[in-house]
Amino acid sequence: MFRNIVVGISGGVDSAISALLLKQKGFNVIGAFMKNWDEFDETGICSGEQDYLHAKYTCEKLDIELHVVNYVKDYWNSVFSSFLEDYQNGITPNPDILCNKYIKFDLFYKYAIQQLQGDAIATGHYAKTSFGSYLENYKENGDVHLLIPHDKFKDQTFFLSGIQRHTLSRTMFPLGDTLKSDVKNLALKNGLQRLAFKKESTGICFVGKRPFKQFIKEYINVRPGNFVDVDSGKIVGTHNGIHEWTVGQRCRLASYLHPYFVVKKDVHNNIIHVALGKENPALYNDFVYASAPNWLCENPLHADSAELRCRFRFQHTKPLVECSVRNTIDNPSHIMITLEKPLRAITPGQYAVLYSQTACLGSARIISASRMEEDKVEELEGAS
Repeated sequence: MFRNIVVGISGGVDSAISALLLKQKGFNVIGAFMKNWDEFDETGICSGEQDYLHAKYTCEKLDIELHVVNYVKDYWNSVFSSFLEDYQNGITPNPDILCNKYIKFDLFYKYAIQQLQGDAIATGHYAKTSFGSYLENYKENGDVHLLIPHDKFKDQTFFLSGIQRHTLSRTMFPLGDTLKSDVKNLALKNGLQRLAFKKESTGICFVGKRPFKQFIKEYINVRPGNFVDVDSGKIVGTHNGIHEWTVGQRCRLASYLHPYFVVKKDVHNNIIHVALGKENPALYNDFVYASAPNWLCENPLHADSAELRCRFRFQHTKPLVECSVRNTIDNPSHIMITLEKPLRAITPGQYAVLYSQTACLGSARIISASRMEEDKVEELEGAS
């Protein structure tokens, strides 16, 4: 059934080896490079152009055709504008989740299926689906799930948690059962040495090598305010704008022997509340209020009194924490998540990503986080 596979060729080793593995399986592979950003960094080098040259190199080596699709305007409207708006409002966004949601698994998915006549798409993400790495277990209208890959360290299901579930039924993840070390070895063995030694990109792609504060000031005006000690209520310093800081970040205040860390931001009064010491209890929360979830499974909270026992993370590198999830009473489309243990620096604007033992269940955007009090726990238990 699946013959023509459109692979998102990013210019990195992971997408290149995904294309290679598909060719070795006998699929007709079509390469596509997405141009999402055209800004030059401070050295005058456009990383997007370098990525395109590496994508071209990949397709020449593998003898596959390469298409280029321009999503610069779409990326600006769907991802970057939201990114700026969030920072202006004191929220810390996750542009990688938004890019997958609006660009790679929406616009690109439609382009690949409708215009390039692909039967499915493939990417270099470290993830799996219940339909198999090559859709070998595909079932028409089947119940597809996003699974944790073999390489747990490289697991990228966190960043895929916001995509539409139906796209998974026609998506191949050839690296789902592969370790990163094996990917690099395959690149060396198959004449892709340039990619095997290419430094992996980290951080936000459009920021590049610039310090974040230098980057963000190009788009958001300076608005000085105060740092206020969350325990004493005293002003302990000044800042140039709440957009430059995120929850948990260290504040270098010269007048104090021990460092302060950001606890929360008061956007209305332009105040950043800070706590003395990296492990200050004010930095830890175990209750999360989040927006309507994007489920990658059948909605487990369809009944008003339903409770989901699962695992939680809000940063993709952090360990999973056991939790319970319920619909909220005041807004049934939103959810409340109670963690079994408090976590440090849970950040509004980031995503609460939920997992079973083997699968990513979906995600919801964090609206607020707080420390659960005993009387509140009893109140919620009584309501359920």
